[in-house]
Amino acid sequence: MNMEMKKILFATLLLLAFLPAQGQKYEGVVEKSVALVGNDIVMLSDIEAEAQMQRARGLSVDKSARCEILESFLVSKLFLTQAKLDSLVVNDAQVTAMLDQRFNEILTTLGGEQKTEEYFGKPLYKLRQEWASTLSDQSLIQEMQRKVAQDVPKVTPRDVQKYVDETPAEDLPMVSTRYRIRQIGLYPDKEAAELAVKEQLIGLRERIVNGEKFSTLARLYSQDPGSMAKGGELGMASKSIFWPVFSDAAMALKVGQVSQVVETPDGFHIIQLIEREGDMFNARHILIKPQYTSEDRERAFSRLDSIRNLIVADSLSFFDAARSFSEEKHSATNGGLMADEYTGSSYFEKDQLKPNDYNVLRNMKEGDVSEPFESLDNEGRNGNTIYKILYLEKIIPAHTANFKEDYNTLLEEVNQKNSLAAIDKFIEEKQKTTYIVIDPMFQGCDFQRKGWVK
Repeated sequence: MNMEMKKILFATLLLLAFLPAQGQKYEGVVEKSVALVGNDIVMLSDIEAEAQMQRARGLSVDKSARCEILESFLVSKLFLTQAKLDSLVVNDAQVTAMLDQRFNEILTTLGGEQKTEEYFGKPLYKLRQEWASTLSDQSLIQEMQRKVAQDVPKVTPRDVQKYVDETPAEDLPMVSTRYRIRQIGLYPDKEAAELAVKEQLIGLRERIVNGEKFSTLARLYSQDPGSMAKGGELGMASKSIFWPVFSDAAMALKVGQVSQVVETPDGFHIIQLIEREGDMFNARHILIKPQYTSEDRERAFSRLDSIRNLIVADSLSFFDAARSFSEEKHSATNGGLMADEYTGSSYFEKDQLKPNDYNVLRNMKEGDVSEPFESLDNEGRNGNTIYKILYLEKIIPAHTANFKEDYNTLLEEVNQKNSLAAIDKFIEEKQKTTYIVIDPMFQGCDFQRKGWVK
């Protein structure tokens, strides 16, 4: 994982919104049950655990916020009760994988096993037990919600048309401008640039071995913005958040030892181990990425210019040129057609494009072929340097969704509305038929849904 990702891992505490530190005591709080939903109890410590999570994210937690937290638990308990009645089965392998991932994230966020135990006030094994139990419940809740949503009748084209006809235009979804694009990409000569980086890092390693401080050289030379100001230090983190080759190299070191040059998709590194604790470690690193010369750029631009001239003169189609000359492997075989790697869609909105690609594209018209420019590909975390020309095949301007052009968008909208309506109906019905008791300390809450206090 990119080293900068460690900075945002604190946000993963949000993933534990349904992972209360059960039984944990809070200063000034007397433990008690505050709600009963069927046979399931919501404890005051559950509310305070979630409040603690929200405060950790910098949010203010007042009485109103605690009422919202309680209501989220009440809703969850309704689904959990029905899931148990329907004998839904927990996917143990999935829960274990989720638990391992979140456990590593929390350990990384809080800085190791000892600090995690101090933060939650209990040993790791106890935390794993509690979180595993709650994740199992969460898995059942989500499965029950999916079941409720899936029981909605299948949406037909007639249903979609009816939705369009009966919905005011201002309430229909807006479709952003979309582009269908082809590209031809050429890479610079990597060999010479990578050799230069390796030689530079070998030189830095020798300076460290001969007595210079790793941290000083990291501040001067490292290209990792997330750690360079801290002398290259990454902080105690689970090995799972880094590229495997990086983690393997770091974990193989002795404290204070400096690695040989290590290559990852982010670039080239040397690593110094500071501390190791189980599957976690703290290390410094210096990251340097290959730098390409103006000669590399000019050479690629000259070749792309020649290809472009053939295309503009109608001597060669962009499709055939991409298949013959493009080095961007994901699109070359499709005649340069760009496609989203996750959805397979060949239409892109502005925010889905590389900034350099959009800066060129926004001044083009349908049928235009761009001048050569420098951009990034989709390899690694940040992408590698690539030189391109683009062909703007089609523009679909921003517009209110309509049946003819945006059927799939409207179908998704109708499905989502129907699913939410089914979930709302489920909650309303279960409120009426489930035994629910709320402690007087929360009965003054202005809940979003009526029907909790009977």
